[in-house]
Amino acid sequence: MAAAAAARILRLAPRRIQVPKTSPLAALSFPLPRTAPIAAASGRRQRFCAVAQAPAPAAAATGAAGEAVGEFRKRLRVADVKGGEDEGAAWVGKELAVRGWVRTCRAQRTITFVEVNDGSCLSNMQCVLTPETEGYDQIDSVTTGASVLVEGVVASSQGGKQKVELKVSKITVIGKSDPTSFPIQKKRASREFLRTVAHLRPRTNTFGAVARVRNTLAYATHKFFQDNGFVWVSSPIITASDCEGAGEQFYVTTLLSNSADGGSLLKDIPATKDGRVDWSQDFFCKPAFLTVSGQLNGETYASALSDIYTFGPTFRAENSNTSRHLAEFWMIEPELAFADLNDDMACATAYLQYVVKYILENCKEDMDFFNTWIEKGIIDRLNDVVEKNFVHLSYTDAVELLLGSKKEFEFPVKWGLDLQSEHERYITEVAFGGRPVIIRDYPKIKAFYMRENDDGKTVAAMDLLVPRVGELIGGSQREERLDYLEARLDEQNLNKESYWWYLDLRRYGSVPHAGFGLGFERLVQFATGMDNIRDTIPFPRVPGSAEF
Repeated sequence: MAAAAAARILRLAPRRIQVPKTSPLAALSFPLPRTAPIAAASGRRQRFCAVAQAPAPAAAATGAAGEAVGEFRKRLRVADVKGGEDEGAAWVGKELAVRGWVRTCRAQRTITFVEVNDGSCLSNMQCVLTPETEGYDQIDSVTTGASVLVEGVVASSQGGKQKVELKVSKITVIGKSDPTSFPIQKKRASREFLRTVAHLRPRTNTFGAVARVRNTLAYATHKFFQDNGFVWVSSPIITASDCEGAGEQFYVTTLLSNSADGGSLLKDIPATKDGRVDWSQDFFCKPAFLTVSGQLNGETYASALSDIYTFGPTFRAENSNTSRHLAEFWMIEPELAFADLNDDMACATAYLQYVVKYILENCKEDMDFFNTWIEKGIIDRLNDVVEKNFVHLSYTDAVELLLGSKKEFEFPVKWGLDLQSEHERYITEVAFGGRPVIIRDYPKIKAFYMRENDDGKTVAAMDLLVPRVGELIGGSQREERLDYLEARLDEQNLNKESYWWYLDLRRYGSVPHAGFGLGFERLVQFATGMDNIRDTIPFPRVPGSAEF
């Protein structure tokens, strides 16, 4: 019965989300034609993560006193040597200097092999030393974790793991590393342990690869929106509003002393006559918080610049110790003026397909690593996102599908309740065989700013679901009608005075508009196959942990 329901819904779903010809997005270039490959920095397929090369700046002029600042020159990296299709063969016979950190050092009778990694790619540069090498007397200091400068000539490698190696003429130890205490050794360490040494874990293969893919996803994000005419807006980190209305916010205050003895006594915190905190004496003269979203601020600029996006840190004081939650994370939040929910879904689809295709074409070595060591089949899964049409169904149809599956879920399935992660994953992984799914038109259980549909029971909201993660993107058409928005604020017991400026957007030239939010770390998790979201951000902030 579940299969029949899924098939019925699938037949009803359009083969591809279409942007109406009358839509303001119709002229934009998404979805990207599959016949037009995304251009890499060098104009060809990149083996390693890469971004566009910036032109060299002009030499600085000599000042009135002192010497001129030298011209900035891009340092040659291992990725520059081994990242081409020939994996470095064109460099054979050329002199090269490599700066990096020692991964391993293997001494034999007459030859010593040192693997050096500079972080530019997964591959190490195998460096071959002999007792005649200048600086060989420092070999006892060439230990795992030490930083070195190795100079020599590139030669064809006799080993099968790499095509080239460096015949070293000189080695210099820049920074020593005590081999007895360095916490990251050649043997594999658990990710739980590596979180306790987050300042050193980027030197491992896994976290170096995560960092490079994260960087490329960020670059592709900016490129997608910039190429489609969006303006990047810096939304504030400190706010007096609660975008989600959930109250899970971190306070920002100067009422507590910063003294080294542990802060203020409770009796020293200013209070009103009825015993409440006197916020009028605080820095902002009112309660202030770390932002949970840049959306509301983004809407103000979309009401002037048409299409904008924000990309910055957000914070949730949610006491959740799970593999899916962080207290600090980054959000991508575009806002489109003169747009409806269909435009919003089309933009979200095109964006996701673009960035996934970008990393597949520009991070081949790192993606092969994830496919081998982290999640077998991840490349096929990501290719499905790029190549297959997204399924499109209503919340009501999704509930019917779940009820018809006869599967026992931990959380109940009932019209009017929000879908949980287990429901979302069943829909995308089981019911539709790993295809991304967009669910739209949810009950009025969502945030206050979502536009009420004509049926009076649902709102113009959508969630984009993907395998392994569940909800990756959440968006909606925003409520542009002043009276409806004020009523929604009243329904959720939110103080309208705190949103006076947001309501003004509906008083002065209001337009239909829509947008979505994407948690960047969930995107990184989806793209790399990492099980725990704490391993997708350099320094995770979670309940009970704010190290580094």
